Amino acid sequence: MSVTTKAITETSFYVRYAETDAMGVVHHASYLVYLEEGRSHYSREHGYSYAQFEQDGFFLMVTEVTVQYKRVARYGQQLTVRTWLESLKSRSLVFGYEVIDHATQSLHVTATSAHICMSKEGQIVRLPQAFTQQLQLVKRIS
Repeated sequence: MSVTTKAITETSFYVRYAETDAMGVVHHASYLVYLEEGRSHYSREHGYSYAQFEQDGFFLMVTEVTVQYKRVARYGQQLTVRTWLESLKSRSLVFGYEVIDHATQSLHVTATSAHICMSKEGQIVRLPQAFTQQLQLVKRIS
């Protein structure tokens, strides 16, 4: 199912010193952690946390990440990660993201991440019905 409307969630935080390089600029790898928090927040906001997903015996393995860096972020800056669902299939999904400055709304990063559903045994499986029902409900409401 392609998602034509975007139910966007936002989560904000301050850049920590450990996430920066010697110049106080956010290290490129830190954005992967920011995207993960965006996904986790999205799932919690839509009624099925990733913690519950794992408790139910499933994992979302990252299969692809694309990140476009538009401008640097620095230590102490407050950022907001906007997250939405780009597509949902029986065994996979794709999230879209924007990382923006909380105060100015300036765009720092755009990104997508693709994921495949895995069982605890490492087999590719269908996404759990309870999870997809929550995401489909979000799509109908938005």
